[in-house]
Amino acid sequence: MVMTRTQRAGILLALALTMALTRVHMLSLFHHDVRDASWAVFFLAGFWLRGQGRWAFPLLMVEAVLVDYLVIRSQGISFWDHYCVSAAYWFLIPSYLGLWLGGSWLATQQPGLNLRSLLAAAAAFLGSWAACYLLSNGSFYWLSNSVPQPRSFGAWFANLGDWYLPFLGTMAFYVAIGMLLHALAVQLGRLLKHADHAKLPH
Repeated sequence: MVMTRTQRAGILLALALTMALTRVHMLSLFHHDVRDASWAVFFLAGFWLRGQGRWAFPLLMVEAVLVDYLVIRSQGISFWDHYCVSAAYWFLIPSYLGLWLGGSWLATQQPGLNLRSLLAAAAAFLGSWAACYLLSNGSFYWLSNSVPQPRSFGAWFANLGDWYLPFLGTMAFYVAIGMLLHALAVQLGRLLKHADHAKLPH
């Protein structure tokens, strides 16, 4: 799907707002906190903004760090003293890059509601999610001072299992919404193109 510069900017803005609003946990639906959409945002950004990674990915990455910084400082805590921040925090860059690359690869595949397209989408989603999950979880477990000693592979695998479904379910939820919106936009574009073609003199 070919997009104009304005459309790409609009998509980036919508994704950035989604990440900001969900990452700070400032909204609530039915008295439950809205889950962080950051993983899905980077995957969908790679899909929709493929070829724009030199500027779009760094902007989203800076936004993610800035939101974390502002939220942590608003709690009266030094950024590097927070439970979630350690040397492992730097691994968010390759973790999120894996999501971006998964979405970018999916954008190169033939779109459509067929078995091949669905398998490609599942492979891109699960592969990039697994890479991000292992990098972010593993780096935190092995590098963060917040994890009690002694560490072991058995305890790490148990930790992976504890957070497996919550992270998978959250990303799947947001990506599904994004893919649905994409499908609707594609169909609407085709209908408008067909309507314009029908108006042309024959």
